[in-house]
Amino acid sequence: MKAPRHVSHDEVVIGMLKADPDFANEYLAVALEEADSPGGQTALLAALRHIAEAQGMSAVAARAGIPRESLYRALSPKGNPTIKTFLAVVRGAGLHLEVSREPMVA
Repeated sequence: MKAPRHVSHDEVVIGMLKADPDFANEYLAVALEEADSPGGQTALLAALRHIAEAQGMSAVAARAGIPRESLYRALSPKGNPTIKTFLAVVRGAGLHLEVSREPMVA
């Protein structure tokens, strides 16, 4: 009898994104909302990396107009992409960012 294969969290999320590409919208939106939380920026990069991996890193890099190696480096756990690179990757993944006003607390 074979032992069940371990599936990482990353593999599960990438599988979900492949199965339902529209999930990327919600996934990135939630990651953006939590970017100010502790670990939020790391989670935001991980979310964008998952989306790019689900669509194919080479394809996203080509659409973003950046070398594939640069995309891997920018979205790595130690990555620190510029805003230009971040926005290019978001566009390359076929997504866009929206801004809305939060209620002001007096």
